Amino acid sequence: MEFADSHVHLADAAFADDVGAVIARARAEGARALVCIGESPETAVRARGLAADYPGLVFHTTGLHPHRAAEWDPVRHPEAIREGVALGAVAIGECGLDYHYDFAPRERQRAALDGQVALAAETGRPLVIHTREAEDDTVALLRDARAAGVRGVLHCFTGTVRLAEAALAAGWMLSFSGIVTFKRWTDAALVREIPADRLLAESDAPYLAPVPFRGKRNEPAWVPRTVAQLAAVRGVPVEQCGRETLAACCALFGLPVVPSSSQYGSPLQP
Repeated sequence: MEFADSHVHLADAAFADDVGAVIARARAEGARALVCIGESPETAVRARGLAADYPGLVFHTTGLHPHRAAEWDPVRHPEAIREGVALGAVAIGECGLDYHYDFAPRERQRAALDGQVALAAETGRPLVIHTREAEDDTVALLRDARAAGVRGVLHCFTGTVRLAEAALAAGWMLSFSGIVTFKRWTDAALVREIPADRLLAESDAPYLAPVPFRGKRNEPAWVPRTVAQLAAVRGVPVEQCGRETLAACCALFGLPVVPSSSQYGSPLQP
């Protein structure tokens, strides 16, 4: 099965000792695209290096996570993000709002997010958004982003129907992780209503390993478990779901993935 991992932290210290083997396992399982998240200046540099080491398979992003939003500098961070985009970053983020942990003051989170939305509008790159317990402000973000012509994805989606509808109305995508394999997951009806060209699959590795690997360090080779659950919920062949989520990932991030022959899905062209 061909698939994309639309959100993976390969630059995380958890993969420092064996990232090459992790990428090789993902490729062996059918990975055609791995979007490596640069959620800080440091990880963005490492993500860029991995993309250079694995051209055509690993792609990188650049941004600042809401957990670190207190560090946001309106000069230094935009300069770093612009540099990342100039060097091939396919998106800005992971950025967003996290009112569950509140590791950064909320006003600082909103300032950092506003700055990155502006950079997305300036550069034409999509946004990768983390949102937790911040629904009203995220809905406002989607409204403002739509007005600015900015697209993006709500990653590791576990939000409400209201938030999903706001994202889809703004032209955004929704990405689902290994959480869909957990017993407590209850969003099957929502997943069935998402258009095929707006649905993404991700690992969020090293976090959120799917069943039966829950509790272990996650890796992109296990994304097919998530895709299989999405396919079962949607009532489509797993190969079709893999190809459709791959195509949607390529379209959002503008990835130059060359399609292979398949009876499922649409051509993988951005």
